[in-house]
Amino acid sequence: MIPLAAAVLLSLSGWVSLYAALCILNGPRGFEWNCRLVTLLHGVLAVCITAYIGYVDGPWPFTYPGTKNTPLQITAMVLSLSYFIFDMVWCVYFRTEGPVMLAHHSMSILGILLTLWLGESGIESCAVLFGSEVTNPLLQARWFLRRTGRYDTALGDAVDVAFVLLFVLMRIFVGAAMLYCELISPRPRFFIKCGGVAMYALSWVFMVDIGRFAVRKWKSKYRGSREETAVVDPHEGKAD
Repeated sequence: MIPLAAAVLLSLSGWVSLYAALCILNGPRGFEWNCRLVTLLHGVLAVCITAYIGYVDGPWPFTYPGTKNTPLQITAMVLSLSYFIFDMVWCVYFRTEGPVMLAHHSMSILGILLTLWLGESGIESCAVLFGSEVTNPLLQARWFLRRTGRYDTALGDAVDVAFVLLFVLMRIFVGAAMLYCELISPRPRFFIKCGGVAMYALSWVFMVDIGRFAVRKWKSKYRGSREETAVVDPHEGKAD
């Protein structure tokens, strides 16, 4: 575990250094703007790596849960673990998040730590990372559109629709299939299965908030109102 701890610390220093460099070079934009740039970069990297793991490098997560971690899976988890630690500290320091998102970050950190410690079930962790991060670019695009005054446009509507549909597809439907395969397989440890149940339950908490947001926005559009809609989706604060 010592080499893994060193790798996490090295990766964490990389995220912190990137954020610090952005704050120096892009200071007028503010701390959250620069932190979201880091968040966007992590999201893109995590999606690319975990997609390659799931679709090319293998094994297929729906068929082989609970298998031994591969070097590429470990790399992806170290990268994301260090990012989540950075973002968790940032969110707590700036007090930008509520208890639900902090719980999500905490469970992500603990889940990856457990998977690295056990040396197995990395393929499920990578699948969860892919499903949770695949909506990240849309989420960040939505925030940047709001801050630049371009949210109340056709582009803003398209980003919202794409985000909601992708969230429902990946977190609810694909997530349910992944959880089912996890629960019926004899290989994953019991507490890994419990973690999967907890993460899926949290996805439904987010889904309720997204549903409320979608209903409010639809009513606003239907009534012809162009006033800014107060959003209560799970990622409205500074979070991935």
